[in-house]
Amino acid sequence: MFIRRTLALVLAIIWLVSPSALVIAQDDAWKLHLDAGIEAFIKGDYADAETRISSALEEAEKFGSHDPRLATTLNALGEVYRAQGDYAAAEPLHKRALAIREKALGPDDAAVAQSLSNLAETYRAQGRIAEAEQLRKRASAIQERASAQVRLWDSYIAAGKAAYSRGDYAEAEKQNQAALNVSEGFGSQDPRLATSLNNLAVIYVAQGRYAVAESLHKRSLAIREKALGPEHPDAAQSLNNLAELYRTQGRYADAEPLYERSLAILEKTLGPEHPDVAASLNNLAALYQTPGGYAEAEPFYKRALAIWEKALGPEHPTVAESMENYASLLRQTGRDIKAAELETLAKAIRAKHAEEILAN
Repeated sequence: MFIRRTLALVLAIIWLVSPSALVIAQDDAWKLHLDAGIEAFIKGDYADAETRISSALEEAEKFGSHDPRLATTLNALGEVYRAQGDYAAAEPLHKRALAIREKALGPDDAAVAQSLSNLAETYRAQGRIAEAEQLRKRASAIQERASAQVRLWDSYIAAGKAAYSRGDYAEAEKQNQAALNVSEGFGSQDPRLATSLNNLAVIYVAQGRYAVAESLHKRSLAIREKALGPEHPDAAQSLNNLAELYRTQGRYADAEPLYERSLAILEKTLGPEHPDVAASLNNLAALYQTPGGYAEAEPFYKRALAIWEKALGPEHPTVAESMENYASLLRQTGRDIKAAELETLAKAIRAKHAEEILAN
């Protein structure tokens, strides 16, 4: 399929730091302090853990009084105090973390159960057995319900994936909508909710329902960036899928920076030779594969093919698809002999794969 080349983006030099950059900087500082504090806690260095998690708390307070990251930090600091036997200091931190989580995530979230359990242990250490047992029972009930809901969600996701694979988009939509309904109960920032939104959006794209798909992809991306971090591979997936939607709509200038961000995240987190990196390279190549963009597209196709051959083996169907993509570019640039060679190899791979399927 021929695609018009994306127009080059002109980046203006802005001397002021954007609000989004400030948020990312705050999140990085918070995570740095918190991770260091947890590491110190695991090592038994409670004094260092207290210092570092207290610094993380200062950063977390900037996120807002109902942000789940604040609850996470309060909970961590409460555990540091409880480990040191300072139950009077631990109790209000666990209570505040619990209140935030109940409001932000819902009363049945797993994080709420964690806060209930930690507060219960604080009460138990103080000899407040009846109060501790009441909280423990609440935590156990949440965990039991959550386990059942997770199993139900998993079944809907699996059924939706199977329906999508066989091209039954109506059934895929039905199953993934059911998964979404279940995952809404996990909390507004739960990664499983982001997965449900992403899967449903992919189905809507296949059905040509672009406006609703865009809304779902954006919501999925926002959850993943907040819950998992802006450089998590799942965030890269959301960026890629949103870019694919824009490319399908011909919104190439909107797609390009999203593809590039997705590729940068995957290279950093998974390594430069991961199959997901190859998929991202292939998508960028497809974006550039137009007159005037062939020179940019070719190295992406070549690198994607090399990664897939190394990671999956030279006779994998994905390698055949990659060869066909690269061959289409070669034909467009007048290199028919080389294109034919790749097409022949791809055809042989597909034939062998078909024989193996029939044999099994």
